[in-house]
Amino acid sequence: MPARSASAVWNGGLRSGSGTVRTASGAVDRAYSFTSRFEEGEPAQTNPEELIAAAHAGCYSMALSAALERAGHPAQSVETTATVHLSAVEGGFAVTRIDLRTVATVPGLSADEFQKFAQDAKTNCPISKALSAVEITLDATLN
Repeated sequence: MPARSASAVWNGGLRSGSGTVRTASGAVDRAYSFTSRFEEGEPAQTNPEELIAAAHAGCYSMALSAALERAGHPAQSVETTATVHLSAVEGGFAVTRIDLRTVATVPGLSADEFQKFAQDAKTNCPISKALSAVEITLDATLN
């Protein structure tokens, strides 16, 4: 079975946001809102890479937003994409790598200060902690 991957985008900050997930299995791409999908109670039809990507994108964005807010630098926007790479193993799948890419707008914050907040949020995000054995890359950009 070929490796599978999915990416999720979370738009918003700590208190509110919405997201979409795009998955690829073979030549088929699907895009939909993971917020409404989860509210509809369809986890049995959700692939593991979709769940992990959606959770990590939202979790990281909220961790970064909260850290910035606590430091007195509330973000106008934070958008994070988490791309989860899975490979087939006996009886299932294993996460091999997660690529996080975040773009934030934070008035009055320097690029160097932002990088520190971004790296700290990656370390402190509960999903990152839970997947600490997996390689997690981060590309953080300040608008």
